[in-house]
This record gives sequence, C-alpha cells and structure tokens, in this order.
Amino acid sequence: MKRLVALLFAAIMSSLSLSALSLAAEPKAGRDFKPISPPLASPKDKIEVIEFFSYGCNHCNDFHPLISQWAAKLPKDVSFRRVPVSFNRPEWARLSKIYYALEATGDLAKLDAAVFIAIHEQRVAFKTDESVVSWVASKGADGKKFKDAMDAFSMASRVQRGDQDATAARIAGVPALAVDGKFLINNEAAGNYDELLKLTDALIVKARQERKGK
Repeated sequence: MKRLVALLFAAIMSSLSLSALSLAAEPKAGRDFKPISPPLASPKDKIEVIEFFSYGCNHCNDFHPLISQWAAKLPKDVSFRRVPVSFNRPEWARLSKIYYALEATGDLAKLDAAVFIAIHEQRVAFKTDESVVSWVASKGADGKKFKDAMDAFSMASRVQRGDQDATAARIAGVPALAVDGKFLINNEAAGNYDELLKLTDALIVKARQERKGK
C-alpha cells in the first residue's frame, strides 16, 4: 500500500510539473498576459523587458532584489529597462525624478537599493527636492551634480513619458512587466514573484519565436 501511495504521489507531482511547464512554455492571452495594442516602441535588435515600478511601492521594494538578479542573467538578445511611474501622484513623481537623476549621474547602481531601504525600512520622507539632494549627498554622491540632474529641463518630460508609456500599456498597478512592447504580464497568473519571472521567461520565448516567424 505504501508503495502504491508513493507511486500515485509521484504521478501527481509529475503531472503538476508538466502542467507548470506547459503553462510556462505556452502563455495564453487573457490568462497569462494582455496584448498591448498598439505596441510600445521596442528595440529592433533586442527583446525588451520593461518593469514599471515606483520606489514608493511596497511590492516593488520586495520584488527589486529578485528582478535585479534575474536581469543580470538575461541572454544576449534580451534587454531590460525600468520605467518609474507616478500615477499622477506628486510624491511619486518626485521618486521618478530620483531614479532618472541617479541614472543621469551614474549613481544608480550604488544608490538604487538604498532608496528603497530609505523609504520602506528607515521611513525617510522625501517631501522636497532639497531633502532628496541632502540624502543623496549624505550617501557620498555629488549633491550639486544630482541637483542639476533633477532640475534639468528634460526631467519633467522624462517623468511624463514614463507615465504615458504606463498608460499606453494599460497597467493597473506596479510592479508590472511588459515584454517586447506587446505583452503585459497578468500578475494574478503567478502565485509569487518567482513564478512571475518564469512567466516572463516564457513570454520572452514567445516573442523570440514570433520574431523568427516574421
């Protein structure tokens, strides 16, 4: 009897594994992703994955270490880009400016995770641009260089463009992942962040196959 139970359990687990593999290999529109129409602009030579996020989002904070590790191992034909969004909230628009300014000054790699930690663990309130500049300088970055980047004429348009892309992709919340400008992943199709990234991998495969079929 014990052997029979063990065999039945093994069969069930095998079936579940095959089902999961099938789900990952064959993502379905409406269930696993929503088509983005018209598609977002995307590189011709790369399959681009976009993460729409905000430093102010608790879920983005939790997801950040995982997606950072995932992005570091992407194949050569895949690129990764992050787009901060504000949902027309002034406080989140300032957080978008922090991301773009850090990117412009070359301090993003050093302070990206630190911004999440400051907001979600240390409860730092970035209520003004001055408070942001002061915090960045306290972390060893060039405060004047960062302030100039935040005050740049192009900053407002960059923040606005990120929000426009999010609207065009019809995202309802963050984090949200778009693949090849055409597929918006349905977060509810994944039970956790690891499954979300596996679904992203499956959609990269789908995008690659569609590109080869052109």
